Amino acid sequence: MNLESPRDAVISVGRIYCDLVFSGLSGMPQMGHEVFARSMQPVLGGGAFIAAAHLSHLDRPAALLAAYGTDPLSQTLATQLEESGIDLRFLERRADAGPQVTVVMTNAEDRAFLSCRAGRAVPPRFANALAWERAALLHIAEYATLDEQPDLVSRAKAAGLVVALDPSWDETLIGQPGLLKACAGVDIFLPNAEEAAAITGKSDLAQALDVLADHFPIVAIKCGGRGGLLGAGKTRLSTTAPKVHVVDTTGAGDAFNAGLIDAYLSGRALGECLDAGVTAGSLSVQSIGGAPRPATSVAV
Repeated sequence: MNLESPRDAVISVGRIYCDLVFSGLSGMPQMGHEVFARSMQPVLGGGAFIAAAHLSHLDRPAALLAAYGTDPLSQTLATQLEESGIDLRFLERRADAGPQVTVVMTNAEDRAFLSCRAGRAVPPRFANALAWERAALLHIAEYATLDEQPDLVSRAKAAGLVVALDPSWDETLIGQPGLLKACAGVDIFLPNAEEAAAITGKSDLAQALDVLADHFPIVAIKCGGRGGLLGAGKTRLSTTAPKVHVVDTTGAGDAFNAGLIDAYLSGRALGECLDAGVTAGSLSVQSIGGAPRPATSVAV
């Protein structure tokens, strides 16, 4: 008897970064000055990895479509990949893929990043991943990935996948006038408030949401500690975030993406999807690094 495999899995595509997270800063560094952090921890990062790790933590099958370096730093952090619960069948280990390093400077209010990319985000054999019989949704963790591989959305749609995209701030790309056109076919658009304003030219988030909702079936705007907004057609929803002890905001947006995507694939109502995203983001900020920690819980 042949039983079809359920299409319940997420493919998360993008770069994997080796994050050096400096936390407990009294202020952000300025040229010519030195700032001391209370702690530094090396962890794996990047939106594709963090979102996939949170999806796996939610018991949602998630595979990582990425290239990973073979350099000493990448090898040192490889254990975190292997222990994440992520399906690594589409991961390619390549010498030209690393190290991809991000220096993360974070305090309770905000964070800053200094990154160095290596190689291309999408492995050459990405068609194998799109043909995976369990794949239901392709999550593109950075617009930079789509900019490098412009046919990624169209090929995912041809394979029958729902497509989600987080534009992710890139100073050289975020203001490009052709960004929205290049994202044609994306089903779920996931900017944060700053990205939504930059893409639409609207500082008022309600207006930015209206512009984006004309281009995408579902738009969710992440507003950090203020919660989130969601637009779908004429529907407009908002939710607040719980009060939690903030340790590190790195990856909170990617955790939000995972929570919302998991709820969406579970068939939950749009308001519940938005709430799930905010809950996941609130969990994430309570520990160092973007990937989930088993003992983390929301403290309201």
